[in-house]
Amino acid sequence: MTSLIFGADPRHSAAPSLRSPLVLTAHGSRDSRSAANARAVARRLRVLRPGLDVRVAFCELNTPALPEVLTPGAVVTPFLLADAYHARIDIPSQIAGFAGVRQAEVLGEDDRLVAVVRERLSGVGVSPLDSGLGVVVVAIGSSHALANVRTASVAAKLSAGTRWAGATTAFATSSDSIAGAVSDLRRRGARRLVIAPWFLAPGRLLDRVSDYARDNGIPMAATLGAHRMVAETVLDRYDEALAEPIAA
Repeated sequence: MTSLIFGADPRHSAAPSLRSPLVLTAHGSRDSRSAANARAVARRLRVLRPGLDVRVAFCELNTPALPEVLTPGAVVTPFLLADAYHARIDIPSQIAGFAGVRQAEVLGEDDRLVAVVRERLSGVGVSPLDSGLGVVVVAIGSSHALANVRTASVAAKLSAGTRWAGATTAFATSSDSIAGAVSDLRRRGARRLVIAPWFLAPGRLLDRVSDYARDNGIPMAATLGAHRMVAETVLDRYDEALAEPIAA
């Protein structure tokens, strides 16, 4: 994976270092549950990597803002699933001009995160052997088409090795997307449905999905949350960014 280097400093080179702060950078939300989840993941990171300077920052709506916590050598590690606006434009613009600051990759469609979704589904009684089941993976969605294509691959990963009638992706930012996904799965033979959120934390947008699920009698699993494998994926992105050669 490629990391972005701003004001590159040759003193900050390849090996992971406890002297390089990990700045866990979340989107930010008016819903306090979102920020609370980011801070819970930060606590897990400190347990998994004792001595690592872990800082939490937000792109918007919450404090501290990202520029407020930056110091030379910091690794800005997006607490984001998709390589969309905040990862591609917002974060780079906020950290430009800070010497020796790197940007790690987003969490993406990591297999460990898919495993967390499977675990969340099992928590609402889902069996991989249920041939009458249709799974709707609901993600946020983006105006960046390639990000949506990558997100859509989660459904295929999630259903691999199961006997489900099918799994498909819907985007919560589109009012018709979830209903369309439900209709598609029913056409494919699904007699039972479940919604699997591809969300890091609860929030107002996911609440609307939850309302739809309740109104239509569809069980919904929990978010990825502060699961240990979420924190492990964050640490991998941090380590990968430090391992990248620094551009001249």
